[in-house]
Amino acid sequence: MADEIQDVMDHAVALARRAGEVVRSAVRDEGRSVMTKSSTVDLVTQTDQKVEQLIIQSVRERFPKHRVIGEESVAAGESCDLTDAPTWIIDPIDGTTNFVHAFPFVAISIGVCFNKRVEVGVVYSCLDDHMYTARRGKGAFCDGRPLQVSNQQDIQQSIICTEFGSNRDPEVVDKIFTSLRKVLLLPVHGVRGAGTAALNLCLVASGSAEAYYEIGIHVWDVAAGSLIVSEAGGVLMDVEGGPLDMMSRRIIAANNRTIADTLVKELETFSPARDDAAP
Repeated sequence: MADEIQDVMDHAVALARRAGEVVRSAVRDEGRSVMTKSSTVDLVTQTDQKVEQLIIQSVRERFPKHRVIGEESVAAGESCDLTDAPTWIIDPIDGTTNFVHAFPFVAISIGVCFNKRVEVGVVYSCLDDHMYTARRGKGAFCDGRPLQVSNQQDIQQSIICTEFGSNRDPEVVDKIFTSLRKVLLLPVHGVRGAGTAALNLCLVASGSAEAYYEIGIHVWDVAAGSLIVSEAGGVLMDVEGGPLDMMSRRIIAANNRTIADTLVKELETFSPARDDAAP
């Protein structure tokens, strides 16, 4: 198993770099034909689809017994069930809206599960060429340098990351802004968002932000980054304080339990449809 996991890690890193070249080329050439999925603000491009197929094809050739859960494949109707089989959970472009606008925070996210547990996490910030990696029990790294979360215990001295998502239902938007208002009034030093869940998680792992929370993300947004946070010494939980359930579309990732518990008390929560819900 250990050798297989290292093979998976090496292949995931190589695939992320190949995918990053495709993304950078599309940005340079302005090849960003835009379509929509669930709403007019839930975007997908031909590059998303091209990168996902590149990754899936390579995984199936190298690891024919492994399963793949991919954002665009699920959008096209494939299931999002996580079994005990080795499973690659991929977001070909995390930050598609950023990509469409050439806003320079775009990532390839690859998480690999064995027995339903993420064992490998790779997040490649491809426009600025930073590779974040983690293997369970082996630590987290950026470009080979070890990552460590912030040691800040006081949320009033903290930066918190979040995103607004693509759901424009007025009740959901009201809950999102109620949470944001309550967090700002703690007060905190600031609230930031990179426009990509994977990179927000890497910011927590790097010690640049103390926490990231969001409701409405998907398993492919957080599978890789969640391992990078935990291997950098951080904590993961549900927005109501229970254990993280990656299929629930809700997450708090923080540098420590003190910061996370403080956020739990402030958030106006709701429950989106699960990723593994029957269609």
